[in-house]
Amino acid sequence: MKKQFIPSIILNDKKAVKSFFDKTVISENPVELAVSYNDANCDAIIVFDQSTDDKSHEDSLDILKEICSKTDVPVIGAGNVKRMEDVKKLLYAGCKMAALNFSKAENAEILEEVSKKFGKDKIVISYADTADSRKIVADNAAAINELASLMIFMPKSAAVDGLDSNAGFAEKLVSNPVVPEEGVKDIPHIVYLDNPESDLSNLKGGALAVLLSDQVCAITGSALSANAQNINDLRKFAIEAGIDVQTFEAKYKWEDFKLDSNGMVPVVVQDYRTDQVLMVAYMNEEAYNATLRTGKMTYFSRSRNELWEKGDTSGHFQYVKSLTADCDLDTILAKVKQIGAACHTGSYSCFFNEIAKKDYTEKNPQKVLDSVYNVIADRKVNPREGSYTNYLFDKGLDKILKKCGEEATEITIAAKNSNGNEIVYEMADYLYHMMVLMVEKGVSWEDVTDELARR
Repeated sequence: MKKQFIPSIILNDKKAVKSFFDKTVISENPVELAVSYNDANCDAIIVFDQSTDDKSHEDSLDILKEICSKTDVPVIGAGNVKRMEDVKKLLYAGCKMAALNFSKAENAEILEEVSKKFGKDKIVISYADTADSRKIVADNAAAINELASLMIFMPKSAAVDGLDSNAGFAEKLVSNPVVPEEGVKDIPHIVYLDNPESDLSNLKGGALAVLLSDQVCAITGSALSANAQNINDLRKFAIEAGIDVQTFEAKYKWEDFKLDSNGMVPVVVQDYRTDQVLMVAYMNEEAYNATLRTGKMTYFSRSRNELWEKGDTSGHFQYVKSLTADCDLDTILAKVKQIGAACHTGSYSCFFNEIAKKDYTEKNPQKVLDSVYNVIADRKVNPREGSYTNYLFDKGLDKILKKCGEEATEITIAAKNSNGNEIVYEMADYLYHMMVLMVEKGVSWEDVTDELARR
């Protein structure tokens, strides 16, 4: 079982607060905080909703949806779950999993319903190291083993039991080891370390004490979140201690590559969302290993004769999504999340000096759909006389919906006919009207494709 590092965010009044017991605001923008955790090479993010009424709960769901949209790691939604509808809302917002709080007996009553509706792989059980919570878990252990796939556990030694300072944090975890409830100990446990004052050196000891347990798959909580920018250091520390942690697992060692005369391999870099080529650089062995260890693209600068972590001075980091070698093992293709510009000129891509070009019809489906969408969006902002698109916008939502309904019916009729070209025409017509609706409602293709990808 690979051990993971999972920062958490506690949402309270649309802000991120320090811990369950300290409502000090640590971020006015929880989405930006989540993105910073994502870019720090975390393995997942847990978001706890502490809203107290329907309005604030809906606000939290909107924030959660944006977090899921702007991060690339799995998000676990927790807090304020009382019925199946709440689980559905978390999953529809983009969460990979939803947590039922078994400190509340009523949540045990909906476990079977939500698991059979959404699948056990979507269901997490959270519980605290209290007599009441442990009893609820123990009484429902058989159902949990059958219907859930993950547990979040808050041990006493990691909660408010005198841990109001760093002193003794790691030592207390060692002397009071994490002991999950017996009946569910075979389910992987994420352990919540609630000590936001813990510094990195103190957290290392606490993390080591917890992650050494066979039952524990990850740590989370305010102690980790406060040190989230140092996750790579924590990961390295755990590896050196012999803990099998989640990392980029390279199928090829450096010696497997065919190197150029300078002992390097060229790297072609692409945007992972659009496949746009961003730049070409070189790696030596040290750069290759650093990239795998940190999750940030690291190269060797031939002009400066030194290791070069992209973005180290500019902030324009490249976060690794995949590395692929070519057929001869002499070139690497890197797909990355690019922050800012890839080129030193300020251009997003280094490839902008057109040499020659023939007129051709774009065939890339994504580029075609993006192009049409952008034209429609421009028409809404800059109306053009005689434009059918502007006619639809002027008539309003009801007219757009009517046209979408009509075109959907045309597809159905065309599908019954023998002429294959007719259904293609009608589908294209429908897609156009659907994109008018998307622009009207502020929905992007990225919103839609992200949702499809999550499914």
